[in-house]
Amino acid sequence: MIAHNVSRMVVQAGAERRAVPQGSTHEVLETVEEIGRGALTEMRRLVGMLRSDADDPLAPQPGLDDLPTLAQQVREAGLPVALRVEGERRALPAGIELSAYRIVQEALTNALKHAGEARAEVSVRYGPDSLELEIVDDGVAPAAEMPSGGHGLVGMRERVALYGGRLDAGRRAGGGFAVRVLLPIR
Repeated sequence: MIAHNVSRMVVQAGAERRAVPQGSTHEVLETVEEIGRGALTEMRRLVGMLRSDADDPLAPQPGLDDLPTLAQQVREAGLPVALRVEGERRALPAGIELSAYRIVQEALTNALKHAGEARAEVSVRYGPDSLELEIVDDGVAPAAEMPSGGHGLVGMRERVALYGGRLDAGRRAGGGFAVRVLLPIR
C-alpha cells in the first residue's frame, strides 16, 4: 500500500513537472520525482529481503546483462525464447535496469503459465533517450485463465509508471500476447 501511494506521488509529480514551464517549481517537482523513485527502489529491495529466507545469500540485483540467463531458464522450463538486443548497450540507472529485467521476467513467466504451446521473443532496444522492451508470444491462452498469484500486469504498470514510461499489453490480432514498454532515459 505504501509503495502504491509513493508511486502515485511520483506519477503526479512527473505529470505536473511536464505541465509547468522551466523554473524553480519545475526543478522542485523533478527533485520530488527523483527522491520518490529512489525511495520506491529501496522499499522494493527491503521488501524483497524481508520476503526471502534468512539462509538465502545476498546477491546483486539482476539487470539487462542477466537476460540471456533468464531466457535460458525459461527455455529449460519449456518455453522457447529468442532474445534480440538492438542499439548500443550502455550503463543505465540501477532502478531502470532492475525494472526492465523484472518486466521481462514477469512477461515470460506469464507466457510460460498462460500461452500453452508457444514460442516467445524478447526485444531490447537502446535508443538515444529511451529503452524499449517488447515481449511477445504466439500462444493461445486457455478459455479460462488461471489465477497467477503474482503481481503480473499491475506490477509491470507500477514499474513503468515509476519512470514516467509507457506500457501497452494485450492480445495480438494473430494470436498470442504482447507487452511493449518504453522507458525514458534522462
